[in-house]
Amino acid sequence: MKIILTHGYFLHEDLKEKEIMRPYMPLGILYISSWLEKFNYPNDVFDSTFSSFDKLQEKLLQDKPDVIGIYTNLMTKLNVLRIIQFVKLQPSLHHTKIILGGPEVRNHISHFLNHGADYIVLGEGEETTLELIQHLDSTKPATDIHLINGIAFLDKDKKVCINPERSKLKDLEVLCLPNRTKVNLQLYFDAWKQKHGTSAISVSTMRGCPYTCNWCSRAVYGQSYRRRSAHSVADEMEWIQKTYQVDSIWFVDDVFTISHKWLQEFAHELAARKIQMPYECITRADRMNEEVIRLLKSTGCFRVWIGAESGSQKVIDLMDRRVDVKQVRNMIQLAQQNGIQAGTFIMVGYPGETEEDIFETVTHLKESDPDIFTITVAYPIKGTPLYAQVENNFINPLPWETSTDRDIDFKRMYSRRYYNHAVNMIIHEVNAFKARKKGQLIQATKLKLKAMAERGKMAITK
Repeated sequence: MKIILTHGYFLHEDLKEKEIMRPYMPLGILYISSWLEKFNYPNDVFDSTFSSFDKLQEKLLQDKPDVIGIYTNLMTKLNVLRIIQFVKLQPSLHHTKIILGGPEVRNHISHFLNHGADYIVLGEGEETTLELIQHLDSTKPATDIHLINGIAFLDKDKKVCINPERSKLKDLEVLCLPNRTKVNLQLYFDAWKQKHGTSAISVSTMRGCPYTCNWCSRAVYGQSYRRRSAHSVADEMEWIQKTYQVDSIWFVDDVFTISHKWLQEFAHELAARKIQMPYECITRADRMNEEVIRLLKSTGCFRVWIGAESGSQKVIDLMDRRVDVKQVRNMIQLAQQNGIQAGTFIMVGYPGETEEDIFETVTHLKESDPDIFTITVAYPIKGTPLYAQVENNFINPLPWETSTDRDIDFKRMYSRRYYNHAVNMIIHEVNAFKARKKGQLIQATKLKLKAMAERGKMAITK
């Protein structure tokens, strides 16, 4: 049985990512790959990141797989639809079954099935994909398709069938390490090295997030918290150091410091084994304190990303973030005082946000002065409370098959153009502040003038 796993993300098409250049390997399908091989189902991974749609077509026509499994997220949705269409139009691939999984599929089941997907895997993919592959394997007795939890499909009458949810894995220790040897990681290392001077590799220690942020999707792991042991994570880090020449780790977990007990165990494991490897991670201000920051520093953390989203407590409360903006500022500063770089995330255009709130965000960024920050205009992802809140206020919705949730605009306090200018204003205003602190007065003046120009455009486009 020939199985190909892919994800449909092509770096050369993503102008923003080409500028940022922080590509990450497809960790999800590498976990699926190793799980299938554990149960004697060899598979190939076509990592599209540094490849092209044409090369993927060539691979499919050459291998003529029995199954193609495609990880699908908001960014890759349109390419996934292209892949489906290609497979369905090729006579030599008429036998190929298309399985989709990932965060985008849960809330668009009928759309994907009616556009040619044969099966949808909902939630965690390892056990469900294996059972589905076993069902499709002609050398094994077929399991009744209706008894495979966690899938959706069209029955013989073209009616959408959604089987019961599969229980989440309780013990993540049963998972194999992701099948990193299936992809050319050197391409990732080189891309990072050329842009940032250091390379990075992704590692996952936990699944799920128990918090309630209204804009955040929980389509795969749900509102849960499950974690691998610190011993297991240390094993993986040792294996990485022995296998690759890579400079740092990017922990992909939503809230790395959620468990202080686990963090202490992690520190103990690394110290006992004398493992030293720089890493960066994401967390929340309310799961940090002086002791946590000390543990982060001792275990190699060189940068911690602390979510804020806004400098306005009112907006943070509207998001149901359940965090104090003053605590965010304090933890950013405390991390820096302990020799750890601090990054943060900012979002503008959230329902209920006023211009006053936007300027509170500018003040917040100046007072906390993170080493780095990212900023975006809020958009609703289907299945989230934010989407439900603004669904009746969409502006000129586009056809599903030619757009993604990123393209959705809705009635807000101001126009979409206003928020685009607000993003530029915040960037210029904060960078002017940073330049002034460094004594770069000419650069600070130039940036301040740009910020003032964007403020004028904001006034015009309200």
